Amino acid sequence: MIPVPLLVCVVAAWCAVYLIDTLLRSSATHRISYESWLASRGLMLSPFHVRWQTTMFNRLFAFCARINPRALYLWFSGGLVFGVVAMIGSVVLLIKTLQQTLAQMTTDNPRMGAQQTLQVVVPGVNLPTSQLAYFFIALLLSGVIHELGHAVAALREQVRVNGFGMFVFVVYPGAFVDLFTTHLNLISPAQQLRIFCAGVWHNFVLCVAALAVLFLLPLVLFPVYSTGGGALVTEVLQGSVADGPRGLSVGDIVTGLEDCPVTGVEDWSSCLSHISHTPQTGYCVPVASLQPSWAHGRAFKRLDGTMDCCSNNSLTDLCFSYMKPQSNSREREYACMPVRKMVTGTRACRTDSECATYSHAAAVCVTPSLENQTRFIRVTHPPNTHMLFVGYPPHLQHAVSLTNFVPRFGFLHLDLPVFLETFCKYVVSLSGALAVVNSVPCFALDGQWMLNALLEATLVTVVTDRQKRELIGFFLLLAGSALLAANVALGLWMVTAR
Repeated sequence: MIPVPLLVCVVAAWCAVYLIDTLLRSSATHRISYESWLASRGLMLSPFHVRWQTTMFNRLFAFCARINPRALYLWFSGGLVFGVVAMIGSVVLLIKTLQQTLAQMTTDNPRMGAQQTLQVVVPGVNLPTSQLAYFFIALLLSGVIHELGHAVAALREQVRVNGFGMFVFVVYPGAFVDLFTTHLNLISPAQQLRIFCAGVWHNFVLCVAALAVLFLLPLVLFPVYSTGGGALVTEVLQGSVADGPRGLSVGDIVTGLEDCPVTGVEDWSSCLSHISHTPQTGYCVPVASLQPSWAHGRAFKRLDGTMDCCSNNSLTDLCFSYMKPQSNSREREYACMPVRKMVTGTRACRTDSECATYSHAAAVCVTPSLENQTRFIRVTHPPNTHMLFVGYPPHLQHAVSLTNFVPRFGFLHLDLPVFLETFCKYVVSLSGALAVVNSVPCFALDGQWMLNALLEATLVTVVTDRQKRELIGFFLLLAGSALLAANVALGLWMVTAR
């Protein structure tokens, strides 16, 4: 559900802005000077919407439009082809997303939501408040690059740019360019299409560029950050399962989870997932260590049917099960033993035969006797002793933030690569999403003008009547708008109602 404090703050802020604006406009003393001040700075205010427009960037746009005209023609012609393909692809993608949303509404499986390509993002609901800065800066950058494409393409086609601006709608930032409509209507449909497709084309290019930076980041940061030697801990949630004197600390390098090596964050996640879906690992322990003085407990069944033999809820002891040495019986024995002493320096195993392979002395494979979804995990982070974890593996994953990048020098900040990685991921997601959404043939989006120009360029010899072409375009836009609206409405419901 939407967090009430965040909603109250947003509504209160907009109410205060609108109230001040109304008071100043209704004031006989300040009205003229206030409106003149707004006009001189290109500001416009309306409920939940503020926009700013300027001509200060027009020279920059004109300079960009004069750089190598032939190359720019090929560049924006490529954008035209991409825009037409993206228009078809965006419709297919929205149909698929709508099917996935409807399927998710009828099931309680949370994994289906994670499989969706497109998702509605609501700050404070499915977007952590700690990452709002990444979201808004990446969204604004994507919007600016989008409009830069429109402006340069328009000037190249001899269409005047009246100005460039930015806006904030509720909490979402954006950008726009104001084109001279008369010039726009005088050029050919192919020229119009190059202008209208330039925005989504530049969003796609920005998305690819951010992906390239993300892929090449280890190479770029190689002189100052190393990778492949483990996952570096950048944050441990206070009071979590990984916190404490024998837990993990910021700056630790995790190199293994049980017998699963960890060379980076991807290995950390995959190892935890593997441990969650496989039986509990055992440990090779010499037979001589299984002494009666080590509190052999009387085993009893838990409510879930698993066995336990430690009845004192000790924080240092754990119930282990094993096959009785030199016995033909397949019945398992249980013993409550000090866990750290039992597993320190021992090899992981699944069966007694594995222990016989690696040990000269007689040894058995003892396995922690735990509840069905609970796992015992040794976390290797040298030079410290193992961190021992007993619990649900996803809890360990959520308690620790890690990065692949280990600083080569002590003065380097641990979070710099994390910032670059996270920002690039947001740029990829948001710039790609803007390219998809603006390609949809929908009223008030780039897709509307792209579709109209495409129909004028392709159907003029087939459907000679202009009104019929406009009617075809209207129904296509109506269908595209309904498809987008259904995705947004159901997406919002799924995010806020569950």
